[in-house]
Order: sequence, then structure tokens, then C-alpha cells
Amino acid sequence: MTTDNETTDAAGAGPAREMTPGAGGAPLERLVDTLRTARLRRRMTMAAVTTRSGLGRTTVSQAFNGRSLPSAETLVALAGALGLAADGLLDLRSACLRRPAADPHAPPHLPATGRVRNAELRPPEPEPEAGSADLTFESRYRSYLRERHGHLTVVGLDLRGAAQAWWPLDAAYLSLELADRRAVRVSEGLGSGQQRTERAEVALAGRQRVLVRGLAGSGKTTLVQWLACASASGDLPEPLRELHGKVAFVLPMRTISRRGELPRPADFLAAVGCPLAEAQPDGWADRVLSSGRGLVLVDGLDEVPRAFRDRAGDWLRELTAAYGTARVVATTRPTAVPERWLQEASFSELAVRPMTGADVSVFISRWHTAAREGAPSAEARARLDVLERELREKVRAKRDLALLTTTPLLCALVCALHRDRRGQLPHDRVEIYEAALSMLLYRRDQEREVHRPEGIALSEKESIQLLQKLAYWLTLNGQTELVATTATWLIDDALSSMVPVAEQGDAAAVLNHLVGRTGLLRAPTTDTIDFVHRTFQDFLGAKAAVEGYHLPLIVKNAHDEQWEDVVRMAVAHARPDERATLLRGIVERADREQQHRTRLRLLALACLQHATELDATIRSEIEAGAAALIPPRSVHEADALAQVGPVVLDLLPHPSELAEDEKVAAIRTAQMIAGDAALAYLASFAGPQSEIVYEALADNWRSFDAEQYVTEVLAPVPGQVYVTLVDARQLAAISSLDVNGISYLGDLTGTQLARLPQAPDLREMSLIGNAAITDLGWATAFPALKSLSLIDCTRLRSLDGLQRTEVSHLILEILDDNLDVGALEHLPTLHHLELATELPDRGLIELPACDELANLWLDPIFFESADLNGLARWRKLTTLALPSQPFVEEFVEVWDLPRLTTLCIWDVNLTPGTPLAEVPPLPGITAARLTTASRNCDLAQVARLFPGARTISLTSFTSGASIDLTPLSTLPHLQRLALTDFTTITGAEHFGPDVVQISPRPRH
Repeated sequence: MTTDNETTDAAGAGPAREMTPGAGGAPLERLVDTLRTARLRRRMTMAAVTTRSGLGRTTVSQAFNGRSLPSAETLVALAGALGLAADGLLDLRSACLRRPAADPHAPPHLPATGRVRNAELRPPEPEPEAGSADLTFESRYRSYLRERHGHLTVVGLDLRGAAQAWWPLDAAYLSLELADRRAVRVSEGLGSGQQRTERAEVALAGRQRVLVRGLAGSGKTTLVQWLACASASGDLPEPLRELHGKVAFVLPMRTISRRGELPRPADFLAAVGCPLAEAQPDGWADRVLSSGRGLVLVDGLDEVPRAFRDRAGDWLRELTAAYGTARVVATTRPTAVPERWLQEASFSELAVRPMTGADVSVFISRWHTAAREGAPSAEARARLDVLERELREKVRAKRDLALLTTTPLLCALVCALHRDRRGQLPHDRVEIYEAALSMLLYRRDQEREVHRPEGIALSEKESIQLLQKLAYWLTLNGQTELVATTATWLIDDALSSMVPVAEQGDAAAVLNHLVGRTGLLRAPTTDTIDFVHRTFQDFLGAKAAVEGYHLPLIVKNAHDEQWEDVVRMAVAHARPDERATLLRGIVERADREQQHRTRLRLLALACLQHATELDATIRSEIEAGAAALIPPRSVHEADALAQVGPVVLDLLPHPSELAEDEKVAAIRTAQMIAGDAALAYLASFAGPQSEIVYEALADNWRSFDAEQYVTEVLAPVPGQVYVTLVDARQLAAISSLDVNGISYLGDLTGTQLARLPQAPDLREMSLIGNAAITDLGWATAFPALKSLSLIDCTRLRSLDGLQRTEVSHLILEILDDNLDVGALEHLPTLHHLELATELPDRGLIELPACDELANLWLDPIFFESADLNGLARWRKLTTLALPSQPFVEEFVEVWDLPRLTTLCIWDVNLTPGTPLAEVPPLPGITAARLTTASRNCDLAQVARLFPGARTISLTSFTSGASIDLTPLSTLPHLQRLALTDFTTITGAEHFGPDVVQISPRPRH
């Protein structure tokens, strides 16, 4: 039995016929039959044809289905893959083109160029039929392009091992964002308007001539390589299908400049050392360009001397004047050529934008995918899988890496260093920064053989010395940008002691070199200079401060958030004795200055990771000071830590090192800080967690990307989850989770609620701040619903609809005064009711709740229009919660509840001599929960009131509260005493082990 691929054609048109190539039928039919027959004879699948021809899948499919005429280039590539003579296929194609226009089966003849944005360009001329010699050569040339430019090289890496320094382009290429150059200028203060940013394939679509500006390592050369390979293979994204059939000429200016002259089209291949130069047919390049099939890629206008750039500009203008329909893409660093340099030649200008966090994640994935292709064994590939996962987390979790990896070059550097060091990126950021600086300032130009393009040649050390001057000025003045004249003055001042550099040019020339070549400086406007990464400014500024012995100044500014990284880098740069001086000064400031104590202590602790050699006494002192802050153990401590900022994330312990209350507090801290590093920390809670921890993870995530948070934080924790949502994007993102409860803040109509995909299985729901629902008719769509909370639902008028559910737990809070609660008497399953809303003229005696009620919670707001009269009607109440005042005044109602065992009293006054002392004991209460604002609590009255208590919970909501537990030691049945947020606790020694439970737990 044969497979379908062997018996039917690509379009499914029936059995393929055994034919002699070129026999019988119309030319297009004969052409298609020839291709199909050759494929079947060689027993090749369509996928195999696609792979061997180097064409795109769509291109191959269209060639075999007979609905359109393949291009000559496609046929040459297919001939090579199928073992056919290209001339025979090209003859059939020529016959198709000669058919009369009236023939309905004749394919249209379309020009090779796409739409042209530049309206002043002349329209493309019809494509002349290329001769077979041209096409045969082009087939060889396209194969050469794919081979020559089909891999990426990270130039300038200095790896200790044998880690691979190049990778396949198709696996590693990442489409970056390009922004309209004029829009960028407008957005930076030269006018009003919005910046238009698009992915490269979209931004380039339809642009006949483009100048792409980008910083060192931003991916300009890679973009050129990708355009060359994609056009050569025909595997183009939809926006760039217009480049199908184009012939690319890759012209790196650093290579061309060595010849001393700019080439004519006939010399393009020879100028770049292409070995096929002598084989090209006479006049071939001219025919390609004049027909509109040429794609001229001029890379690195900045990499040649300035005088040569001017000549290159004239050369490009001449080239585009002679070949108006040729596509031209040129690249340069931002300041190497003037603004609108090629405007008269109708060039658009685009700027490469920094990589986003998502781009970095994709880049890391593709880098490792490419590395796996060259891995020697399955074990090596598995190791790369691990390295990829680890690095993605490290880049997100460590702010310094996240700030560094904003260009493909620097991102590749980090990937390569991580692999070379077997997953152990140095804890000391200095090593990473030094590797990046070495690559950007010296090695990259040296290994690419780019020599003195600005007429200036600086050593790595000289460049760093000058950059430090600029960085330190910015640091001292609290700025991130300086005027170009100030930068020139600073350079001029430095040159007075750098004679070898001064002999090469004046301060302006040296500054132009630093901006144009280092990749560390940029000119956001014509008269300002800044560092492309704040992290490099801080690194170099700290180095200058340490070398200048300005340690007191660093200590003085250590509390300033803007100096945070400067301080940490200064500790890294400093010698051991200087490091001790710095850190001792910061600790002493923390002891003196209450307002900065937390930040300074945590900053000192963060600095320890950069202190490879430090006096043990100082290290111990720093660790002891921070131990009172890390990890947080309560909401209050979490919120206080979050105010310190992202430095806290570097100090939070791994979840495996935390108790449950510490986990909850640490989660809140990270959520309050937000950002990629916070997300990475929260993702470390993957795996089984307690319900309280899972709810904390799902409670406060509005500041994160919803889909990313669900994928990386919530989904990896097994089990059902109760999620808190505040917007529609979160609601959409939870579709993949096993959700048993939802709390939603905002408006959802009854129709929207009924259509929630989770409705059939949802057991709990809270609606908060909903101004859309007026009744509960939608609740019938939730057959499993047991718990419903309605909070601040301002238009809710009726509970109708609830009686058709099996809700057993109901919370009504701050609802409309005229709410009709009549449905409550029809809820035989209702066992728990919480009222935190006014119900005028409906005291407890009139409340139509079922007599089966077991738990009743009454908030102070309820008693603004009601009292406890009628409470005794619920004979089955086991739990009651109410404020202190009605309890004290109407305790008889409480006394008459025969089954009551748990009593919660809010805001009870525990100071001696209060009215609480007049309430008689309640021996039936076995669990008492009290909250108080009293600063000095008298627990003798608590012991008298609850003589049968087995558990007592006391919570303080005032700072500085103290409590003596001794009076409670007389209770004969007390097994658990829970204390929350008390500052001073005495008398715990009177109780057995594990009886007293303190939250937050005391630090030791």
C-alpha cells in the first residue's frame, strides 16, 4: 500500500500520472506534471522538497498546485532538489508567459517589487525575462548567501572554554522593534506626537529605501543577514512577501572600505570577497537591479572613516538614481551620519528599539535552541535545557542583568558567559560588566577589523577612564543626561593628563568617538549626551568615586534610592579596607537615623554579595541588623519592606526557607514591588503549597501581566485556587486554572456572570464594587455555588434568585438601604450569615433568616439601625461575632443562646474598670476571639468572662500594645492562646509548650 503523498498531487487533484517531463497538455499543466512526477519517482514528501530546495512551504505548495506560475528562481531551486534539468523547466515557464492574454488559465504577470511608500519614486518597470545563464548563476548565488550569512556570530566574546560563538540564523534570529525615526525625535521633546513602533518585518514592508539607525550590538547586522537569507530562501513572513524573488547584495562597509573605492554593481561581489564573483554572467548585476529584483543591503556606514561616509552617501544617491526600483536598506549607528542624511534620495529612517522583557525571554530561548543544534550529545542538549530555564529566571530575578540585556549583543554575551561558566554567572556583577565593557570598547572593533573610523583609536583603559568622568559627573549632580558642551568640557579636562589621546584629536572629536563607537553613550537630542544603560553609568560612576577616595560622599548619599546601585558597585570596586570603611559608615548611619534605618540596613546587607573580602565583625553586624527585617512576617512588615524598593527582592529567602506566615508576607512584599524581578521571585513558589499561601499568590496581582502571572506563578501550584480579580484581562487569563472561587472587583452584568466558563464548578464568589447587577437571577447558572459575598453592590435591590441556589454562606456588606432581603427566609441551606450593612426598620427580630442559622456575624454598621433584640430566636447558633458595645449592653440576648460555643467581639476595651467587668461569665464559650485597641490589656476580666475557654485569640490594632498573659494561666482548659501584633508580651512562661502562638513570630 502506498501513502497518500505517493498517490495524489499536492492539491489533492487525484492520482498522479506517470509522465515524461514536458509531455502533452498546456505549458502550465505540463510544468506541474513534470514537478509532481519527479517528486513521486524520487519518493519525496512535500516537506523533503521544501527542505532540499531551501524554499518556503507556501512557495513549494503553490508551485505544485498549478494555480499560479512559479518564478524562475523557484524553478531553478526545485530543479536542484528534484534532480531535473533547470533549462527544461524554464522553457516551460517561458511558454506559459507567451500564451495570449485572453487565455483564462494564463497567470498574471506581476512585477517583482511591492508597494512603494515613497511616492516620488518612478514606478517599477516590467521584469524582463532572465536568461537561463542568469538564473542558473542566481541559484548558486542564493545557496551561497544562505550558507555565508546563515549563522550569527558574537564578535568580541572572550570565553575561557570552547563554548560555541556562532549559531544558525534561522534558529537564533529575533525580530526586533523598529520605530519611525522622525516619530522618535518628536517623542523626545522636539514636538508633539506619538512614536510608531513596529516589528522589523512590518516596519520595512513597502519601504523602498530605508536607513536603519541603532546602537552598537542592537541587531543591525543580524537584520541585514536575515533579509539576505530570507530573500534567498523565499521563506519570508507575510508582510515581506514583496521581497520574494529579490536578489540580495550584502555590502558591509568595513570590508568595502579596505579597497579604497566604492564598487559599481558589476563589482559588488568582488568587493566583498564573494568567490562567485568571476562566475557571474556579464551584465548580470545591472539586469537584476534595473529589473527591480535587486535588494541592496549596505551594513555599517558608521564603520568607515568619516570622509569615506560622505563618499558613501554620494555613492548611494548615484546608485538609487540609476536603479530607481531597487530596494535599499542601509544601517548605521545613531550619530554616525547627520539627521535626514539621505532624505533627498527618498530614504525613510527607522531606529532599532531596546529589547523588551518578552524579547529577552524569546532571545534566550532561541539562543539555546541554536546552541542545541550544535551540541555533541543528548547529554549536552539536556544540559542546555536546564541552562535555558535557569538563565531566564536569573535575568528576570536580577535587576542588574535585566538592565544589561537590552540588546541582542549584550543578551548573547550573558547567554555565552552563563554557558561557559556552566550556569554559574558570577555573583559579582563587576565581572559581567567588565566583560561587556571589554567587548564594546575594544574587542568588537578589533576582531571586526574596524580601524579608526572616527580618526581616533583608544585602548580599553583609556575609554573607561574618559567614560568614568562623564558617569561620575552625572552621579554627583543627580542626573542621567548632560549637555554636550558640558561633556566636551569634561573630556577636555581629562585630556590634559592623557597626552597620547589628546594628540589624536580635540575633546569634541574624542567625544564623538565615544558616542559613535563605544555603544555606551548616545545623543538623545542634538545637544545632549547620556548612557544607554543606567547600570553602566552607576558602575563607572562608582569606580570613579572609589578611585577618587570619595567614600564619605558615598556614605552620605547611601539613603538616596538613586545612589543604590552606585553604593553596591562602590563596595564591589573598593579594596578590603575601603570596603570596610564604606559599610561601617552605612551601618553607623542606620543606627543614628531612624527615618533611613530600614533602607540603610537592607542596602548594607545587599552589598555583602559584592564584598568578597570583608572584616568578619562588620559582616556579622550587618547580618544581625538586617535579621530584624528579613524575612517579613506580617502585612505591616511586608508593606514597610515594599517601600524600600526592588533591592528587597535580592534579599528575600527562597520559599523553602520560610514558615507559612513568612511566605504570605514575602509574597505580599513582592507583589507590592511588582516588576519582572518580583514575578521571578513569586514563580519560585511553584509546587505544592498550603491553601493560605496559594490564596496569597492569587490575591494581589493586578500590577503584573495577567497571562504571564497565571502561567508562571499560579499554574505551577497544583490544586484548586480562589483567585482575586480586578479587571477583565485577569478574568480571561484564568481559563487554564482549576478555579473553585472568584473575587471580582468591578462591573459584570448578570448575563456576563451567567456566561463565565467557570460557572458550573464555582463554589465561592465575591462581587465587590459592582454597579451592574440589580438582582441575583444569574445565580442559577452556578449549581455548585455555596458561598456568596456581595460587597458595595450599589444597585442591588433584591436577593431574588438566591432561593433557587444552595448557598450556605452569605455576606452582605454596605448595600443599598432599601435592599429587599425577603429571599432569606427561603434559604434552608443558609448556615452562615454576615451583615455589614444597614437594614432600616429591620432589626434582628424582623430579619427573615432561616431558623437553621448556625453562624451570625454582625458588623458595627449593622447596629446603626438595629439592635440585638430577637437574637435568641436562632436557637442553633454556635458562632456569633459582634461589636463590643451591643454585647456589653445586651449580653442577655447572648446568654440565651444554648448552643453558642464561639464568640467574637470586635474592638473590646480591655483596660481595667471598663463596662466589660459588669458582664457575667459565659461558661459555655470554648473559643473566644477579641480585637482591641487598648495599649495596656487587663486579661483578668477575660479569664473571668470565659472560664471554659479552650482557645483564646487576641489581636491588637494599635502600635506599641503590651500584654501580660499571667491571668489566663488560671484557666483549666486553655489549650491554645493566639496573639497577633502585640509589641510586648510577658507571662508566656506560665504555659506549656506550643500553647502560646505569637504572630508575627518573634525574631531571635
